[in-house]
Amino acid sequence: MQFVATEHQHRRFNPLNGQWVLVCPHRTQRPWSGQQEKPQKNEVPEFDPSNPLCPGVTRPNGIETPAYESTYVFDNDFPALVEAVPIPPNGDDPLFQIAPARGNCRVMCFHPKSNLTLPTMSAAEIEVVIDEWIRQFNELSATYAWVQIFENKGASMGCSNPHPHCQIWSCSFLPTEPQLKQERLRAYYTTNERPLLADYVERELQRQERIVIENPDWLVVVPFWATWPFETMLISRNNNKRINDLTLEQRQNLARTIKELTTKYDNLFQCSFPYSMGWHGAPTGPEHAHASSAHWTLHAVYYPPLLRSATVRKFMVGFELLAMAQRDLTPEQAAQRLREVDGTRHYLEK
Repeated sequence: MQFVATEHQHRRFNPLNGQWVLVCPHRTQRPWSGQQEKPQKNEVPEFDPSNPLCPGVTRPNGIETPAYESTYVFDNDFPALVEAVPIPPNGDDPLFQIAPARGNCRVMCFHPKSNLTLPTMSAAEIEVVIDEWIRQFNELSATYAWVQIFENKGASMGCSNPHPHCQIWSCSFLPTEPQLKQERLRAYYTTNERPLLADYVERELQRQERIVIENPDWLVVVPFWATWPFETMLISRNNNKRINDLTLEQRQNLARTIKELTTKYDNLFQCSFPYSMGWHGAPTGPEHAHASSAHWTLHAVYYPPLLRSATVRKFMVGFELLAMAQRDLTPEQAAQRLREVDGTRHYLEK
């Protein structure tokens, strides 16, 4: 019997974290009688007087959100990380290690209208979002080792407010996922004298198997080692190390790329497609200010949970939690579906 990737189970290696992913494409044929999500439609009013992220509405802490007309950033009213916190005592037992954690958490509204999302905003409006990301990054990266810009879209990804927004958490330490990438990327660069993701972009361009969007500045692929069904990675093709390295033209092209990708997502199952996404680049802050970042390549990752339809999602439970990550359809199959779906016209447009 000859191996066929779309039919036979196999494992794939993720060089960014050193872990393997189990691919079981034959499982897509099994019937589904489990939990089904409520389809996430764009059924949100333009303005909701009870939504604290809307302009002019008073938040639970008594502060009134100003009548903003573009983006709006404020310190999270219920932050996970704060700056003024006591330092824990040093422990002498290796089984009970503890370390300090300081930081800052901010909320950033993309737009004053609650009924918009990135795919239904214009490219020009998304560019304004990118510019604000960079302003926030410039400020926070001067102090903190890691600035995590991320968006949770949709209730199924834990988003508690439908208003278009993201969060920016800044840490005095390097979190687990960036730390793994830092180590893996540095080791690859030491051996090959080339950034891992720069080589990966070249390989993907040669193979043309997993590309979703391609332009001079950005490449969107379903990674060879993707875990989530329609996971994508948006990678800089210009050797950028951090988001504040981007030129005006690269930011404009990024806005168009984000709009196209998120439109494809929404059009795939004709719903407001949920995901968690975030940016990864070279570490920052005084500790990393003078360290080499040659091994890094700026990229964003999108982790969407939907698997078969707007109502059937992938659950990371059981074997995935206790043994290893597992996916059903292959990354190549997912890329083909995303590549073929329209990214220029949103399904809600008349």
